[in-house]
Amino acid sequence: MYRFLLSRQWVILTLVALLLIPTMIRLGIWQMHRYEERSARNQLVDDALGAKAAPVEELTSPGHTVTTKERYRTVTAQGRFDTDREVVVRRRVNADEEVGFHVLTPLVLTDGKVVLVNRGWIPADGPSQTAFPKVPAPPSGRVTVTGRLMPDETTEASGIKNLKGLPDRQVMLINSEQEARRLDARVLGGYVVQTTPEPKGDTPELIGRPGNENAPLNYAYAIQWWLFAAGVPLGWFILARREARDRSTPAATEESETTPAPV
Repeated sequence: MYRFLLSRQWVILTLVALLLIPTMIRLGIWQMHRYEERSARNQLVDDALGAKAAPVEELTSPGHTVTTKERYRTVTAQGRFDTDREVVVRRRVNADEEVGFHVLTPLVLTDGKVVLVNRGWIPADGPSQTAFPKVPAPPSGRVTVTGRLMPDETTEASGIKNLKGLPDRQVMLINSEQEARRLDARVLGGYVVQTTPEPKGDTPELIGRPGNENAPLNYAYAIQWWLFAAGVPLGWFILARREARDRSTPAATEESETTPAPV
C-alpha cells in the first residue's frame, strides 16, 4: 500500500522534510539565544537607569573605557561650559528622524579635567553644510550637569565612518581620545548625555531615554520555528495518507468492475 514511498518523488520529499526539521529547530534555538541576549541587555539598561546618581569622576577618568555596566549610569558634574571649543556632531537625527547635529560642549571641572557633554540635537538649517551652525548658548558660570554616561563612539560599534577633512569644529564621532588631542586637555573617558538642566526654549533638543530592545519578538519567532518543525512530520504523514488513499481508490474501483456479476 505504501510502496510509493520508495518512488523518486517521495524519497526526495522525505529527505527535504528530514533536512527541514533540524534546520527549523536550530533557527528556534538561535532566536531563543537572541531573546536571552536582548533580555540581558534590557536588564542592564534598566539597572543602570535605576541606579543612584554618582559624581562622574567616580565612574570614569582620563583614558578610561566606559564598560557595559557603566553605560547609561546617571552621573553629575560641576564646572563651566567652554563654548569657545564646542563642536557639532554631523548626521544625527532626532526623534522625528530629522537630520541635524548633536552639540558637544566641553565642561571644565573644578580640578581642570574636562568631561564631554552632549547637550542635544539642533537642526541643520545653516546657510551651508560647511558653516558652523547657530548653537543656543548653555548656562554661563558654574553649573551642575546631570546626564547619562556613554562610552566613546567608534566606527566598529556605530558603523559611522570617521571622515577626515571636515569643516572646522565638526566631527563624525564622539570620542574622548580624539577630543583630548584637539583640546590638549585631560578628558574623562566617554561622554555625558545631558538630561538637566533643561535648555531654554527647548533647544538643543535633549536626547530621549534609550528604549528597550524587542526581546519578546525573538521569543515568538523561536516558538514559531519550533511549531514549523513539529508541523513538517505531521504534514508529511497527512500527504502520505492522502496519497495512499488516492492510490487505493482506483484499484478498488477497477477490481469491482472486473469481478463478474453473480448469475
